Order: sequence, then C-alpha cells, then structure tokens
Amino acid sequence: MGKLSNPQKTIETIKKYQFSFQKKFGQNFLIDEHVIHKIIRGAQVTKEDFVLEIGPGIGTMTQYLAEEAREVAAVEIDRKLIPILGETLSAYDNVTVINEDILKVDIAALAMEKNGGKPIKVVANLPYYITTPIIMGLFESHVPIDNITVMVQKEVADRMKVGPGSKDYGALSLAVQYYAEPYLVANVPANCFIPRPNVDSAVIRLTRHEKPVVDVDNEGLLFNMIRASFNQRRKTLQNGLKNSDLISASKEAIMDSIREAGLPETVRGEALTLEEFARLANILHRKMNEK
Repeated sequence: MGKLSNPQKTIETIKKYQFSFQKKFGQNFLIDEHVIHKIIRGAQVTKEDFVLEIGPGIGTMTQYLAEEAREVAAVEIDRKLIPILGETLSAYDNVTVINEDILKVDIAALAMEKNGGKPIKVVANLPYYITTPIIMGLFESHVPIDNITVMVQKEVADRMKVGPGSKDYGALSLAVQYYAEPYLVANVPANCFIPRPNVDSAVIRLTRHEKPVVDVDNEGLLFNMIRASFNQRRKTLQNGLKNSDLISASKEAIMDSIREAGLPETVRGEALTLEEFARLANILHRKMNEK
C-alpha cells in the first residue's frame, strides 16, 4: 500500500471502497506530506512514544505516526472506515484501531495498558465543532498527557494562544493556558485536504504544564468566573459576575473582592490575565466561606 499523502492514492482508496464523506464526522482527509511531517515534528513523536490518534480517517497520518512512534492507538468513530484502515495500515504491526467514540474511551486505562500509566502524546483531526469540548475534556479528566497536537480552525488556534487586550482573547484562551502551553505548529490552507473545507486550518500543540501555573483554591469557581466575565464582554467585570447564575456570591462580596485584588471597579474581564483571575477567585472563595 502506497502512502496516502499522495492525493491520487487517497482518491483511489475512496473510490475502491465507495466511501462517502459524512459531514457530521467532519471528514476532510489531509493530502499534503509536507504538512504531515510538520505535525509529527510538532508533536515531538519519538520511538519511545505511545501515541493516541483521534480521527485517523483512512489512515494518512497513522502511516507516518506508525513509522515514528513505538506504538499507535487510532480511535475512529465511523465504522465504514474500519475495513479501509485494515488495508491502509496492514503493513504496520504497531497500530491498534479502535472503532469507538473518543468520549467513550477510557484513556487513563489505555495509557496504563499501553504506556505503563506514563503521559501519552495525542494527535487529533476532529470535526471542528467538537474539537474544543474534546480537548477540554482530556485536560479536565486529568488523564496522563504530555501534549495534544490538534488540527483546528485557524481562528480557534488564534484564540487559544492570545493574551489580554486582543479581540480573540476569551474563556477558551484562559482555559487552554491554565492547563497547557500553546504553540502554533503550522497554518494549513484548505487545498491541503480532500474534500476542501470552507475555512483555513492550523495545527496547534498544547504541552501540558507539569504543575499548575497558578494556585487556585477552587478550580470550579475560577472557570465559572471566567465564563461569566466573557458571556457579556461589554459589561464591567463586576456587573458580569453580579448578573451571572454561575456565581452565587453576594454583590458586596464581589465588589470587595475586586477592590482587594487591586483592580479598578470599571475593569472588564477581557483585561485580566490568568494570574489576576486566579487571585480574584481565591479572594472571592475566601469571602464566600467566611462565617
């Protein structure tokens, strides 16, 4: 079986199996070898690594991962792709294909079985509408992960890596940066895929922090504050928090906390760094628990 990064080979394979693309699975297959090499270098895959690939499609990236990694588990939700993967990956004895929804896979158990519980590397090409929930789910579940290298819509990659003062800065920026260090690996134009998506894409690597970059007493409160602040971007921080169902603190406690954190009363959430949000969350948490 030849390499699927050759567009002709991809088209032949699709025709042979009379495969029809499913919009709900966000199926756009990569056909650019240069981009594939960038992704694998970006993911820092070595012969020591167990790699979890989410959304292998017809196995284009999987072929290259199998050559670079010790072992690969490829999780594919579309059962119609399983016989195709059986053929395209037949030359590799270090790949396991799992026909399942990634949200139902016990990744911690997989990491234990395949990697002795040590942190794994994740490479993913997912439908863009579910990319963020899956990435956040991986981080929030605290499964052992070294890094996640993922293809996303370009504007989502921009949002993940920016800081305060940009229109792209928001709840996603803060949530990602709480757990990981984002690094833009490559911009990927639409003509690198079959079929061509309607948007430009980017590959971003999220390297998990070994220990949290901020100390928070209540992680749930921190994230609720961040969501409340950006749900109504045009409001001041104190009004955003006061009007939110996510925050059960009194108006007085909110105002006192903002003052104690050394922030102006008119500040908006979009002006705060992660460190400032964490400090404010800790002060508010203390005030909410004062008798």
